[in-house]
Amino acid sequence: MAFEPPIPPELWDQIPPAAQAALRAVFADYERRLRDQQAQIDELRRRLHQDSTNSSKPPSSDAPGPKRRPPQPPSGRRRGGQPGRAPTQRLLVPPDQVQQTLPLKPCRCRRCGHALHGADPEPLRHQVAEIPAIRPTVVEYQLHRLCCPDCQARTCAELPAGVPAGCFGPRLQAVLALLAGAYRLGKRPIQGLGHDLFGLSISLGSIAKLERATAQALERPMAEALASVRQHPANVDETSWRQQRQRGWLWVAVTAWVSVFLLRRRRDAAALHDLVGPRPRQVITSDRFKSYDVLPLKRRQVCWAHLRRDFQALIDRGGSARRVGRELLGLSDDLFFFWHRVRDGTWSRRQFQKRLARIRAAWDAAVRAGAASGCAAAEALCREMVRLDEALWRFAFREGVEPTNNAAERALRHAVCWRKTSYGTDSAPGGRFVERILTAVASCRQQGRDVLDYLVSCCESAVHQTAPPSLLPQANTL
Repeated sequence: MAFEPPIPPELWDQIPPAAQAALRAVFADYERRLRDQQAQIDELRRRLHQDSTNSSKPPSSDAPGPKRRPPQPPSGRRRGGQPGRAPTQRLLVPPDQVQQTLPLKPCRCRRCGHALHGADPEPLRHQVAEIPAIRPTVVEYQLHRLCCPDCQARTCAELPAGVPAGCFGPRLQAVLALLAGAYRLGKRPIQGLGHDLFGLSISLGSIAKLERATAQALERPMAEALASVRQHPANVDETSWRQQRQRGWLWVAVTAWVSVFLLRRRRDAAALHDLVGPRPRQVITSDRFKSYDVLPLKRRQVCWAHLRRDFQALIDRGGSARRVGRELLGLSDDLFFFWHRVRDGTWSRRQFQKRLARIRAAWDAAVRAGAASGCAAAEALCREMVRLDEALWRFAFREGVEPTNNAAERALRHAVCWRKTSYGTDSAPGGRFVERILTAVASCRQQGRDVLDYLVSCCESAVHQTAPPSLLPQANTL
């Protein structure tokens, strides 16, 4: 295309040829700069409109604004339970769990005043739950020091077996650890809550010391859970965490029964290997961060939820990218529609695999078309899909593998809320406590076990110097 200088032709013809050549070079340079700046502006505008629906940003980072979905039109019904629904009532506590029963009988008839006698075989039951005032039970051990009349040596009595060397018992230690790890309370709120609810006097240093002792009590269960994670399909993810005033990363691996957390300085392959092993034999479901590229494709499942956000980003970009994004998002809709039939038992895995063959054929054609769409972002994404193609469909052929990394993201949500209020950890022992208490809380809740009972058992085992209970469900049912 011939260059048209931004000067009227009658003035342009009056310019000497040498000056025209110089001006052409200047104008060409300005046009190149304008194109580059416009591309930067478009990219910044795209980033400005990123949110949790079209990127990997968490929902908590979304700016306040209009709802993503338009409000539903009013139905005309009143709020609350609708007519015809089954009533929901609080279940009564079984009689064997009632601490006190008070039979109440009327003395006279409410109509005529005649005296009443006897008993109702099925009286109305009204139960009132109350929490008694809780005060710590303090046991004092008086250690006498006696002098030998023969050699004049002084001998001090020893504490009985099972008595803690510190000032606080294993149940109290477990309760304070639970307040920190499960309910995200800092040391000062724990100190205040202990005083207000239990009448407990405890220093901040003692709370930190008890947390370190709890971490030591969880050392063996943590090692067993980590070994288990390296043998089963796992969802893996990571989030930032402040460690000793430096940026670190909190990693998590979630299997069907346990979740293991690890704090590491870096977000690299070495940290990933610490979590899943240097040569993982299980399938790892993750996003497409570059650290996961060290995993062989045959041992990897790429998260489709992250892919769907990228497809939505292409749609939001507009132009030729919109067509590519809509086609890929539609195919992923079909994929999840049939996968949900497998999960609810409507379809067998064999039926899903047959349907998947048609979806993959359409997918390959759409990816090839997207790689030649003319949009740099769409072409880059489609080229990446070609590179990771083997890791896109692993969930369809391996039991226990999910197509998304949602399990790991949900496991990290609790830790992220804790990080935002605690600002991380200031010491290596504090980091070990975070790792192990998060692992214990998440794993117990996965298995439906009582977290407090488990922590009490671990703390008691540390006092008695016995083996702590395992976090693995198989080990507790043998």
